[in-house]
Amino acid sequence: MGRVLELKNEMVEKEFSEYHYMDDVIQDLKLSPEDLEIPIPRYFICERNKVLQDRERMFTTVLTQMEAIEKPEPPVERKLTLERAIKIIQVAERARQGRLRAKFMKEIHKDSERQKKAKEEEAVTTDQAAVCIQKVWRGFTQRKITKRLREEEMIFLGMAMDPKLSYPSPSELVVQNNETSKRTRQGEHEDDYLKSIGSVVFQLREVEGPEMKEAMKDQIRQWFIECRDATGSFPDYPEEEDGGSALIFADKTPEQLAEELAAKEEVDGNKKQKGKEETTEKGKKDKGKNIEEEEEPGLKMLPSAYLKDLEAGHKTFSEVWQNRNESKNFSQRHEMELIKEEKRNEIEVEIRKQVDELMRQELANWKLAVDKEKSGKAKGAAKKKKASKSGKKKKKDKDLTADRTIESLFEELVEQELLKKADNVKLKDYLGDYSYLGTTLRQSDIEPMPSLSDVRQVVALYAILPLGSQAVHEKAPPVKAILLVGPSGVGKKMLVHAICQETGANLFDLSPLTVAGKYPGKSGLQMMLHMVFKVARLMQPSVVWIGEAEKMFYKKVPKDEKELDPKRLKKDLPKILKSIRGEDCVLIVGTTSDPHSADLKSLCKFYTKIILIPRPDYASRYVMWKELIKKNGGEVTSHLDLSSLAKISDGYTQGHMVQVVHRILTVRRIQQLAKRPLTASEFVSPLARIDPVFQEEEEALKNWYAKTPLGKKRVKAASGKEGDEEAPKKGGKGGQKKGKK
Repeated sequence: MGRVLELKNEMVEKEFSEYHYMDDVIQDLKLSPEDLEIPIPRYFICERNKVLQDRERMFTTVLTQMEAIEKPEPPVERKLTLERAIKIIQVAERARQGRLRAKFMKEIHKDSERQKKAKEEEAVTTDQAAVCIQKVWRGFTQRKITKRLREEEMIFLGMAMDPKLSYPSPSELVVQNNETSKRTRQGEHEDDYLKSIGSVVFQLREVEGPEMKEAMKDQIRQWFIECRDATGSFPDYPEEEDGGSALIFADKTPEQLAEELAAKEEVDGNKKQKGKEETTEKGKKDKGKNIEEEEEPGLKMLPSAYLKDLEAGHKTFSEVWQNRNESKNFSQRHEMELIKEEKRNEIEVEIRKQVDELMRQELANWKLAVDKEKSGKAKGAAKKKKASKSGKKKKKDKDLTADRTIESLFEELVEQELLKKADNVKLKDYLGDYSYLGTTLRQSDIEPMPSLSDVRQVVALYAILPLGSQAVHEKAPPVKAILLVGPSGVGKKMLVHAICQETGANLFDLSPLTVAGKYPGKSGLQMMLHMVFKVARLMQPSVVWIGEAEKMFYKKVPKDEKELDPKRLKKDLPKILKSIRGEDCVLIVGTTSDPHSADLKSLCKFYTKIILIPRPDYASRYVMWKELIKKNGGEVTSHLDLSSLAKISDGYTQGHMVQVVHRILTVRRIQQLAKRPLTASEFVSPLARIDPVFQEEEEALKNWYAKTPLGKKRVKAASGKEGDEEAPKKGGKGGQKKGKK
């Protein structure tokens, strides 16, 4: 996953675009667009089941308490007077009599109608009546048989689903049961593994620990004597930061070790001066150079942070697992010898630290007894080093809620609606088809709008994979803040909730409307942000959502919004964003449908990644109409022309389509589907009442995106002016003046 994110980062830097179109590649390799989908690992949620259950329990408790407090007290029941009781009885009795009278009159009317028809019609013989009944019955039975045969034929041809298979089949039930039992066994094996680790560690410490300690002491004493014989004096004991006695056990002579330690001290002392000299020399050289050095053609890959881990994993596999015979290990239990080998090294490191402390004291005693050297200078120097190092340390931020538990902070944030439950949506629920003309349009110098499939893939790469895995998040290219830009209704909020559901993250809401009026004053604002990000770090992964993100960076605050103070977080939030470190799985996600009203420079400085979400294209609309109708209880038959419906709904967003489907597929309409199937014309009238997203609005968003840093790079690269960036800036004004003269 980490390598994929690194490659994505390099592709963005080379192509100057968040989206990459590979329709020609999948066509050449005879692959489907599904092969390019980024799979979301299931272990993101499986491994955090207990944490998620505890969090759900906390949410339920807090929300139940809030409902109990907010629930109005039941009104005091007044005593029912005799007059009031008589009036209620009279009303009920009159209503009952009215219903009986209406029913009676309806029956009289039906009888009269029946008598009139009997008089008008001529008398029918028994044979004629029997023939009439037979015609109706035979027609009904034949139509039923024909319908059943047609359905069986469609199922046989694979053009329709068998209704019997709509429920889980026996084989599917077996698979589900096997999956459940497998998860249970995995949990049991994990518990056994952890217990065995504890027993192995205890056994190694008790049995092999003393032998390790004595062996280390003997080796270190031998090193003292060899250094004394070789150099004439006892050596200085290596500091703990340099590795302590681990340096001694490297395959080196005492002279080489002493030279290494001396060289290291010199390097540390002159490191700053060399660094300054190198920077000044490089700056002079760069200024003096007017002609760039020729580079070798071809794509150069940046060094990977994961390559060592991959190599170490491959080495472990080839040395330990590749030629290992597991045929007798039917229960898939752990191997005790492997645990001992792994833990023996850890215990050796622990014991080495203890031995180092003892041997430092012993070395000092030897020096005093034999060489009569005082170790006061060394101790003083060490203290000075420690003092200087401690002086360099930055002051830690003051914890404003040090006296409060994380549960109380969690409860307060839920009560203030700053911490919310994410909607139960997955990334796969964000429907949309692949872009099949992206490469063709780029070859024609036309920048295509990304498809919803591309948006889904970018969200998975930038948000879900780093948040779901701590190891990936620490080393992957950092993405602290993402901005989702697009017209209202394209699913920006849904994507935020999908990120939380796929990774099991908390959802904090710092939208201007949510924050308005809460925690007033400067100290209140600091307390609110401190609480939010403290809980976000302690209960990571976490997503901080900022809806209507443009309001935080308004160019000019509208009069009707001045009381809400939408720019309240503008100063403090960027500072907190800088304090987010690599080990903090916290992501800020902003959503906006009106980025033009915000200051572009401030917005782009805060959000490192800007993802443009367009209105759905024809292929995505076709897929969405089909899935939305099925999801809401409808049936897609041959009477429903989905192609025409997708064509006439050009410009409408996913939100508009959901509204229309909900209006059409009422309970009554679903009951009538058997007799009156759905048609495309039914959806036209509700669509006509909604204003679509016009082409001008999408072009305005596209032009705005072209002004962002990445958009500017893309435009320069497309126009071939990437190398001549500085020339127009220097002589631009002079050239204009000369032209005017």
